[in-house]
Amino acid sequence: MITDIEVGLSDTERQIRDSVHRFARDVMRPAGEQLDRLHDPQDVIASNSILWDVFKKHREAGLADIEGTTAELSPFERARLRAITSEEMGWGDSGLAISLGVANFHKTFAMMSGRPALIDRFVRGGQDEIGCWAVTEPDHGSDSLTFTEPHFSDSAIRANCIATRDGDDYIIRGQKSGWVSNGTMATVAALFCTIDPSQGFKGGGVAVVPLDLPGVSRGKPTNKLGQRALNQGEIFFDEVRIPAEYMVVGSDAYGAVVEQILTGANASMGTIFVGVARAALEHAVEYAKTRVQGGVPIIQHQSVKARLFKMFVQVEAARSLSRRVAHYNATNPPLIQYSIASKVNSTNTAFEVASQAIQIFGGNGLTRDFPVEKLMRDARASMIEDGCNDLLSLVGASRL
Repeated sequence: MITDIEVGLSDTERQIRDSVHRFARDVMRPAGEQLDRLHDPQDVIASNSILWDVFKKHREAGLADIEGTTAELSPFERARLRAITSEEMGWGDSGLAISLGVANFHKTFAMMSGRPALIDRFVRGGQDEIGCWAVTEPDHGSDSLTFTEPHFSDSAIRANCIATRDGDDYIIRGQKSGWVSNGTMATVAALFCTIDPSQGFKGGGVAVVPLDLPGVSRGKPTNKLGQRALNQGEIFFDEVRIPAEYMVVGSDAYGAVVEQILTGANASMGTIFVGVARAALEHAVEYAKTRVQGGVPIIQHQSVKARLFKMFVQVEAARSLSRRVAHYNATNPPLIQYSIASKVNSTNTAFEVASQAIQIFGGNGLTRDFPVEKLMRDARASMIEDGCNDLLSLVGASRL
């Protein structure tokens, strides 16, 4: 493990960090490796899958509600702890880190509503429920999140999922794409849909939708390059009726909520993928100390030393930015351009460092017998998810 230079951690913060690190090492890494090797992504969520043990142990360890157990900490300390623990989770397995994180996503909107019935139903109750973020559609990906761009309010752009008011209810029709995280295993969705098509994407709303309602169906899990432990898949809505109070965000606030959620999600991705980059660096250093070529461990070769140090600088620079953003956003009005900078920088760094780790491993790095090729695949996926880096950069640039 690379030297820890964290300064000023309290005993509580150290204890939680160490607990999360043990969970990442002992539970997430072996499970992530096992799930990554499954040929059929349907097996990832099968009843006998190790995935369910991860969720169970996550709850039993008290890691599903760290916020609730650290109320005595200051906002800065809580932000620092979130960043530290998020990095450790990414170090363990990024796909599982995202899956465990988004499992509580619907609770954010239940709390945001301030409605006692929703808070009782989705926050205080249903502790074993698994949430998902249903935003991408077959015809719309990152474009539906780029709220700063002219197309966001173009009424000519038609959404694939629309909710229509019908008295005291909304009726949901349409589809969410194969990239909904936790999509085919979730029990409840934070559904981003269109409620006023005349405003384009700007006329959106956010509903909390139980996925056992009549008219809800799922597609097959998506078979993908990386983060194979993260279940993703389609959700279909065929005349699904929900109470109007389940629509917790209307079109008047939709753009602001998209900005708020994107700001938080990108900052979280920034810290998770610092963990991925750190994991790749640590594997490379360990391997370089034991792999002998030319009669000596390869870490004694100048070219390997130089490569490793460049990787080290990249990881620490990404960590510094991601921590700074996490700390600032928790103690000031959040700034989306910095969250996007963190996400773009950390995910690019994770991919570059994992690729350099493969170079240090040589031919071994290309095989599935060693961990670095998985890290590179996982990192590559991150450059597209939660908004692809290219389009996110347009949003960030609009605030410069």
